Amino acid sequence: MLVVKKFGGTSVGSLERIEAVAKRIQKDVQGGEKVVVVVSAMSGETNRLIGYAEHFSKLPSPKEMDMLLSSGEQVTSSLLSIALNALGVQATAMTGREAGILTDNSHTKARIESINNQPMLRALHEGKVVVVAGFQGINGSGDITTLGRGGSDLSAVAVAGAISADLCEIYTDVDGVYTTDPRITDKAKKLEKISYDEMLELASMGAKVLQSRSVEMAKKMKVKLVTRSSFNDNEGTLITDEEDIMEKPIVSGIAADKNQARVTLRGVADKPGIAAEIFNALAKAHINVDMIVQNMGKDGRANLGFTVPRTEVEQAKRALTEFHGDVENIDYDDTIVKISIVGVGMKSHSGVASKMFNTLAQSNINILMIATSEIKVSVIIEEKYTELAVRSLHSAYELDA
Repeated sequence: MLVVKKFGGTSVGSLERIEAVAKRIQKDVQGGEKVVVVVSAMSGETNRLIGYAEHFSKLPSPKEMDMLLSSGEQVTSSLLSIALNALGVQATAMTGREAGILTDNSHTKARIESINNQPMLRALHEGKVVVVAGFQGINGSGDITTLGRGGSDLSAVAVAGAISADLCEIYTDVDGVYTTDPRITDKAKKLEKISYDEMLELASMGAKVLQSRSVEMAKKMKVKLVTRSSFNDNEGTLITDEEDIMEKPIVSGIAADKNQARVTLRGVADKPGIAAEIFNALAKAHINVDMIVQNMGKDGRANLGFTVPRTEVEQAKRALTEFHGDVENIDYDDTIVKISIVGVGMKSHSGVASKMFNTLAQSNINILMIATSEIKVSVIIEEKYTELAVRSLHSAYELDA
């Protein structure tokens, strides 16, 4: 069985943790697995390197930052390879370049274009464990690039697809995907299986287990993912095709995303193209707009509301200054949260949304905005009701059971 195993920063956060990972891999190899390992930098290392760079410049060159930050993963991969060899397990460390990972030219947020799998397959054929530095590759000019947030997960999934691995295991400090955040309710349950689409929705709605980019790539390349803890031997959660899940629950999980702010434009000039102008300005400022609601006002004026990430409110304010003549006033509210219910079973069941709305009403929670998709219903509510809403919905959809 050929398995790609990815270990995040907390899993390799110290020499003792790296040794524990090496012993886990030794056990798996002795059990008959062929293994490629993808590692992140040791926890805190990336921030330390960023701090070094900012000592000299608040806006360092992206190309130089890629050269600097890629060193964190290279240190971890080398140390893990050394630890494995010391245990009698043949291993070789590879940088992104040596593993054949080719990206585009976007420094600090590159996208993987292709992988030459031959160096890894040769090492596997020689009976070695391959330890790949995650988060990095090279562009067509041979420059080191990094993949941005969640880059090591992305490296692992891409490598698994490139070598046709039977499984890709993502090891973190949690032991799987839960029906909701266990910190909000102790009745949250770990899911045995979840579909790619459900995981994508949960990831985009605020669930922190996996980044949506890596789930998208897993779905595209049909890579079976398991997310599990590196601190115990508990079974994790399998992320796979919907067809591989026999009983599809109506609602699989509930996510709460606090990185939300509502922008309300009142008295917008009701003329053709005004909405396009507003959202073009936001797009040029690279601001991600999520939920949108428009309704008619009076005297030829309309009201337009939408949500943006809370971290991008100031950029949104700057982008919208040019519309003061066409808009009577603009309000910004960053005391909101987006609550989402997700489940592939929604496709074949009616009344899912009405149950959500009734449950919130019974808890005296007012809904400010609504958005739906085939397997998701999201609402915007006041942030102070986050825990009450999650607990009430978790119970209403019988996820406590």
